[in-house]
Amino acid sequence: MTGKTRIPRVRRGRTSPRAFTLAVVGTLLAGTTVAAAAPGAADAADAADAANVQYTSRAAELVAQMTLDEKISFVHWALDPDRQNVGYLPGVPRLGIPELRAADGPNGIRLVGRTATALPAPVALASTFDDTMADSYGKVMGRDGRALNQDMVLGPMMNNIRVPHGGRNYETFSEDPLVSSRTAVAQIKGIQGAGLMTTAKHFAANNQENNRFSVNATVDEQTLREIEFPAFEASSKAGAASFMCAYNGLNGKPSCGNDELLNNVLRTQWGFQGWVMSDWLATPGTDAITKGLDQEMGVELPGDIPPGEPSPPAKFFGDALKQAVLNGTIPESAVTRSAERIVNQMDKFGLLLATPAPRPERDKAGAQAVSRKVAENGAVLLRNEGQALPLAGDAGKSIAVIGPTAVDPKVTGLGSAHVVPDSAAAPLDTIKARAGAGATVTYETGEETFGTQIPAANLSPAFNQGVQLQPGQAGALYDGTLTVPADGEYRIAVRATGGYATVQLGSHTIEAGQVYGKVSSPLLKLTKGTHKLTISGFAMSATPLSLELGWVTPEAADATIAKAVEAAKKARTAIVFAYDDGTEGVDRPNLSLPGTQDKLISAVADANPNTIVVLNTGSSVLMPWLSKTRAVLDMWYPGQAGAEATAALLYGDVNPSGKLTQSFPAAENQHAVAGDPNRYPGVDNQQQYTEGIHVGYRWFDKENVKPLFPFGHGLSYTSFTQSAPTVVRTNTGGLKVTVTVRNSGQRAGQEVVQAYLGASPNVTAPQAKKKLVGYTKVSLAAGESKTVTVNVDRRQLQFWDAAADCWKTGTGNRLLQTGSSSADLRGSATVNVV
Repeated sequence: MTGKTRIPRVRRGRTSPRAFTLAVVGTLLAGTTVAAAAPGAADAADAADAANVQYTSRAAELVAQMTLDEKISFVHWALDPDRQNVGYLPGVPRLGIPELRAADGPNGIRLVGRTATALPAPVALASTFDDTMADSYGKVMGRDGRALNQDMVLGPMMNNIRVPHGGRNYETFSEDPLVSSRTAVAQIKGIQGAGLMTTAKHFAANNQENNRFSVNATVDEQTLREIEFPAFEASSKAGAASFMCAYNGLNGKPSCGNDELLNNVLRTQWGFQGWVMSDWLATPGTDAITKGLDQEMGVELPGDIPPGEPSPPAKFFGDALKQAVLNGTIPESAVTRSAERIVNQMDKFGLLLATPAPRPERDKAGAQAVSRKVAENGAVLLRNEGQALPLAGDAGKSIAVIGPTAVDPKVTGLGSAHVVPDSAAAPLDTIKARAGAGATVTYETGEETFGTQIPAANLSPAFNQGVQLQPGQAGALYDGTLTVPADGEYRIAVRATGGYATVQLGSHTIEAGQVYGKVSSPLLKLTKGTHKLTISGFAMSATPLSLELGWVTPEAADATIAKAVEAAKKARTAIVFAYDDGTEGVDRPNLSLPGTQDKLISAVADANPNTIVVLNTGSSVLMPWLSKTRAVLDMWYPGQAGAEATAALLYGDVNPSGKLTQSFPAAENQHAVAGDPNRYPGVDNQQQYTEGIHVGYRWFDKENVKPLFPFGHGLSYTSFTQSAPTVVRTNTGGLKVTVTVRNSGQRAGQEVVQAYLGASPNVTAPQAKKKLVGYTKVSLAAGESKTVTVNVDRRQLQFWDAAADCWKTGTGNRLLQTGSSSADLRGSATVNVV
């Protein structure tokens, strides 16, 4: 928000963070779970909504009886006594206020040291274009969280996919605010309907991991209102219990100490009734409590703090806040107000009842079914030449499966959203089972991720593989050199168990431990000779830290590819599983698949013209090998039922129906933030959103650049026709768009009807050539037709007038188009907007 904001006054209701290793430990103190809906919890939430004034009054009465110390205990999270989750409040037993526990999300209930249902990545959920699916997804999270003794989940995440390289793109939904808004609202309603509180994060403009602690985002008001804010505004109106503010600054002020953002926009304009917490160690100072921040999350951690040991103190909202209140620097009323907001939500969710709703048992079977259904419906068939898919006949009986994630399934991304599943089958096994008796299914890794242990002769001094630290210990582990025999690209692999390790090899940093997956192994360009190598780490309080160092030399990588090529030559079909490593804390260095995977796919496709690629990715990737392949199926990070879903889609037991919620660029220099460091990653801690509202497909339209795959794209095993739309205005000022859809193919399937609205001739503010204003998903049997309605909300006809500080309608004759993607628009109508 730049300049002075003029708003109608409405009545309101009652980092210097450490390195990412330790920052994640806070988000580390969280683990995993899931299942399906708490009896009585939804009724309690509905009753609470009907009596919001009573809740406000009750919270105020309770907080009025608290001491200053008790109130302060609510405005900063402490470490869970069991060290399983990310946040803990002790409550006030004498007043009947129970403990409160919060777990990481947003694709499962993540608890340290425990397994849980790992749902497909949120980007896969959004790709279903199905609000009902998002509600079911939320219900699984809600029931699991309640069953696992949690009261809140830190999710959903709804930041914009502005930067294709974004490390956390897999945790969010879309480049389009309407898709993000609808998916977020449906997920929130599902989670909270099961009795678990949600946290809408990260508010606001938190769209990159690179320099996330320090960067300030300068964003004009129109872009904030039309692109960055809509999903958050929708989440507020949907009743999200809390918001999490972001690490980055916004227009010169820290997001977590921003009166304009948190008090004016969120509370005054949107009427938000919940509380605002900081991201881990994102609180900028004690006075942030007077600028809209209610609660500090994060403590400085020297390593793992074992159960029974006291939680480290809060940096700003603990003793420092108490002293500021006592000396009159900060009014006690600010602390009281924040505590009331938190207690009010606890009351709303039935936590203050004399007999709270009983916690349900986990429903593992139900959660598995939902996980699989989302994976099947969110998968996007990007390419299918010559009807290579679904597999049938000899093509489905003679198969060479290639790629490490075919045997070690890529379930989810890395960082605080990394969920260890209860179980997860390998795609190789589900393909073998589906291929059936008499089929020949072979396997080659194609891409080693660990390789062999680095020879002792190449490390000076010697490095002792294995246990490095005893439980609870932390510190430096190694200081020496690695000798590389020749110039080339080497995978340097680190396997850390029982704790976390940071490996510094020259200028390259490698983080390893649970939230980074089983093995961390980037491909690094290294020159012949010695390279400085240092290692530090810490062991969890209950386990020793064990460490292994491995590598894959260029020669070993070539030999592995050669074996895969030979296997491909002998099979009728080659299926290559490829992946990327989206992670919190780090953006991808480029849009290519990591390691030698592009080389592998190209070589296999040269050897076998019937090559199919299955992607396990969190965001867009480049595909230099695309024209050589027959089919490409993006499963995203498909959760714990991903293997079953993959086999069902490959063999046509399920017809793919997912659509891209983000554009896939055709080259590194062909997207909205390419080539301009001021846009990304920023210069001198400053980044400029000078592309304005033109992100994603809006930018591709404006610049007349063809993406590799457009927003909304997704193929099917059947075909659909759509009639021209008929459009009428509604009595609420929106549009009712009617389209007849026919399944003109031979299989049952689902189609997403997408409606895009063109620019207004009477608006001088920046406008997209077209923008998505509505969509609906329809299921059709072969040969069946249905007439469907796409409802377009009045807000979708409006733009933000920065000069007038308000929404205005874009009047005049506007082109409305309907179709199956932003680049495949089959019908149109002119709409006179008044």
